[in-house]
Amino acid sequence: MGNRLSKIYTRTGDDGTTGLGDGTRVNKDDPRVEAYGTVDEANSAIGMILAVEHVAAPIRRCLTEVQHDLFDLGGELCIPGHVAVGQEFIDRLENELDAFNVDLPPLKDFILPGGGAAASACHLARTIVRRAERRCSSLKKQQHVRGEVIRYLNRLSDLLFVIARCLARAETGKEVLWDRQRLV
Repeated sequence: MGNRLSKIYTRTGDDGTTGLGDGTRVNKDDPRVEAYGTVDEANSAIGMILAVEHVAAPIRRCLTEVQHDLFDLGGELCIPGHVAVGQEFIDRLENELDAFNVDLPPLKDFILPGGGAAASACHLARTIVRRAERRCSSLKKQQHVRGEVIRYLNRLSDLLFVIARCLARAETGKEVLWDRQRLV
């Protein structure tokens, strides 16, 4: 087990820097900090989905596993050279995605974020994951980021889209479709 924090504040970040997992000090707006901070934000957004009472057990199980994955992925980003996310993580997401998608009707229109509290929270989490993916892509231009990290985030945003569709149907019986004719 890792170190336990008995004191939450250290004052070491008061100068605008933070410590990476390997002890290196960097600015708080360093691209690496931006990347793992956005992953942390995505994890928190997934927690908001799970806070909605009526989320079905298969979705709850899947998203709880994703939260653990994101903690591992954030650790990989926080510790340069550390490897935590493997192809098996991505394969699991693809299997989950296929399973949740099988009963959904084919898409014929764009879907707007909405459809109930859990579905809306899921759409928000999806967009935060997309931002995390962009932050990791930016970081990759400057430092090494393994392809598995970016692929995981890409698949996760797809999975969250499909789960949002499932949640909207469970919450309101329908999805919110974009009305391209509304201004015509």
